[in-house]
Amino acid sequence: MKSFTKGFRGMNTVIILAAGKGSRMKAELNKQYLMLQEKPILAHTIEVFQESAIIDEIILVVSESEHELCKKEILDQYNYTKVKKMVSGGAERQVSVLNGIHELSKETDIVLIHDGARPLITEKVIERCVVGAKEFGAVSAGVPIKETIKIMEKDQFVKYTPNRENVWVTQTPQAFKVNIIKKAHKFAMEKDFLGTDDAMLVEYMGEKVKMIEGNYENIKITTPDDLITAEAIAAYRRDDFHD
Repeated sequence: MKSFTKGFRGMNTVIILAAGKGSRMKAELNKQYLMLQEKPILAHTIEVFQESAIIDEIILVVSESEHELCKKEILDQYNYTKVKKMVSGGAERQVSVLNGIHELSKETDIVLIHDGARPLITEKVIERCVVGAKEFGAVSAGVPIKETIKIMEKDQFVKYTPNRENVWVTQTPQAFKVNIIKKAHKFAMEKDFLGTDDAMLVEYMGEKVKMIEGNYENIKITTPDDLITAEAIAAYRRDDFHD
């Protein structure tokens, strides 16, 4: 990996989003700080990027009210030397990402944006996203759907059934050349457009986004059931780690 990364210089920075409230988890504590395999979810997420040879810097985006909590429970407990900045999130995900973008080093070439509640991301997916962003400019990790999808009318009658081969579930990280994602956020702000992820902003601007093979285990922990699933995956990996 070390020889690989030397051929891809320009700095690679990841913005990890941990400012969400996570109301669907139905827990008093922000889901990022719930325990997974005896370690906070967010710590697992950061650790993968900390150990990745292809990542140079980490920017954490957390709720303003949770700066001290993050410092106490995460940063003071673990030696995450790549975490260079902790910035406050906004009312919307899009604002949180933009706050992170404002703090990028001038040397950053590729920026990855990743959900803090996706702790099961792997080094290989990170690598594929960085390489893809360098080639295509804008990429998103994702996986093809396994089930048949129905597009509904408002009255819940089926409108049509899309071809399953053309439908993917979007994940993070999403990775971009810095100039592209900055331009996309600026364009969205000018048009008062609010997207559900950063790839959507690039699409809205009229640029293409390449889907990169992710991992079905790269789930986002949103509900109590997700945490149970994540525990099972983490336990399995502990015994037999794989991509």
